[in-house]
Amino acid sequence: MKIVVIQGPNLNMLGIREQNIYGPMKLEDIHKQMKGFADQNKLEIEFFQSNLEGEIVDRIQECIGDADGIIINPAAYTHTSIAIRDAIAAVQLPTLEVHLSNIHQREEFRHKSLIAPVCAGQIVGMGPFGYHLAMVGMTQILSEVAAMREQQAKAQAAAQQK
Repeated sequence: MKIVVIQGPNLNMLGIREQNIYGPMKLEDIHKQMKGFADQNKLEIEFFQSNLEGEIVDRIQECIGDADGIIINPAAYTHTSIAIRDAIAAVQLPTLEVHLSNIHQREEFRHKSLIAPVCAGQIVGMGPFGYHLAMVGMTQILSEVAAMREQQAKAQAAAQQK
């Protein structure tokens, strides 16, 4: 099973920008921890970061046939990007939205996520640990999807034998 982690604008600046909000950990360190979890659980993981909305949309679309699930931190695009929302809806893959800070405790314009309605869940305010929680959650979702597909295949095989 493959998970694609998509990081939005300015997340490449983690560890430098606004440490009082986002903490001192760099994006590379978060990815290293996620890779460790993936390796322990025999998952394939791929990371992508862009400051450009169109590149994020392209990477989401490229997940069709290439990935089983998406973990995304759309960052500032959370509140503005119908294009990212529509791309997630279009690919029909389990998607979890992650934010380091609690967007609901911040400025009013950050309270609304255009992305959340097309995601399986949203994890906010847990700092870098939120990505670990997303990995646990995605592992569970993908296991349930695999079990459901296996059950459907058995039911189809039984129906064909009749």
